[in-house]
Amino acid sequence: MKRVLNAVLGGCLLVASCAAPKKDTITIKGKVQFPDNQFNMEIVERNGFDKTIIDSCKVNADGTYQFTMKVDRPGVYTLDCQKWQSVQFWAEDEDLEIDFRGMDTARIKIKNPPYVYINGGPNNEVMNLMNWDSYRNYQLMIGVSQGVYRIEGLDMQAKQETSMKFYDMLGDESRARSKYIAEHYADRNSVLAVLPMLRGNENAALVEQVLAKLEAKNPDYAPLKKYKADMAEAKAQKERLAEGKVAPEFSYPTPDGNKNLGPQDFKGKILVLDFWASWCGPCRQEIPHLKEAFEAYNEKGVEFLSVSIDKDGNAWRKAMKDENMPWAQVQAPKAGKDVMKLYQFSGIPYILVLDQEGRIVGKNLRGQKLMDKLEEMVNGGAKKSVAMPAMGM
Repeated sequence: MKRVLNAVLGGCLLVASCAAPKKDTITIKGKVQFPDNQFNMEIVERNGFDKTIIDSCKVNADGTYQFTMKVDRPGVYTLDCQKWQSVQFWAEDEDLEIDFRGMDTARIKIKNPPYVYINGGPNNEVMNLMNWDSYRNYQLMIGVSQGVYRIEGLDMQAKQETSMKFYDMLGDESRARSKYIAEHYADRNSVLAVLPMLRGNENAALVEQVLAKLEAKNPDYAPLKKYKADMAEAKAQKERLAEGKVAPEFSYPTPDGNKNLGPQDFKGKILVLDFWASWCGPCRQEIPHLKEAFEAYNEKGVEFLSVSIDKDGNAWRKAMKDENMPWAQVQAPKAGKDVMKLYQFSGIPYILVLDQEGRIVGKNLRGQKLMDKLEEMVNGGAKKSVAMPAMGM
């Protein structure tokens, strides 16, 4: 009788355990060492180029903060610490503790915040690895830039091209680490945050293996379905923006506001389409190269159109005056959010070349690469590029 009773009780406990409601809220708490109380803590959801503030709270007098987050959609979110630091985390069923340094207290403030660690569970272990890789890659890029630009005997173009070669190497290293994370943490839901780093045919088999493993574990997992749908749309958009396709149309106001311009207004001419902003250092460094290209090819039928994604119109106009760019200029609304989505770029400067029919013939061209493409378009061949010094590791 006792054995029967124990079996019944065990069965009841098992049923109760299986019937327990799934956790739909998580606690996110921590401490800010140097609070800046003119701003709040914010939980932000990003969907492509769209940004939504999910919740916000103030930092307490003792530097602590706490959220109770209702998780309707498991996935990647950003915790913003009073505009000074931020960290990406995976929201699903893990309570998190995240401390921040907070406000930069240095006399000379430099936008280079320290790494932020997430105390959580298995899903956020993956986020820590991904965030650490991103942090270190950024630090190395800063180090490369500083090192290269201090080299004596190299002109500015050679320094820029040397830096770009190092950036490409760092990008390859980062993708290799992302591949490692995907291979060894494929059993965790948050691996979905890593897969966007592995786009490209060379990683297609690995991505399919990871997706199959997640689907076998939970075939109805909503974030997995969303990821597949997003990737299908991204693939379709990439195909629409492939070389040989007609560039998407837009129409934005010129500085005087008297007319609107877009790529469709330059049909019949080769067009250099430049996306930039006044606050973007690399954009400002690229302007002398654009001027060189303008001087060499404008009289040969090449037009230029720069599209600012500045939010501040006054800053845009001041930068144009300072740089004295002698070609057409327009400003995209909403800080460029729509045009960035339309043209699928997240970093600037982003420079394309369109042919006389408005078709894309080159993307992400800077410095000598832009000059080579224009020479090819105008005269049927590329000028010989500047020889680069050999680099050893």
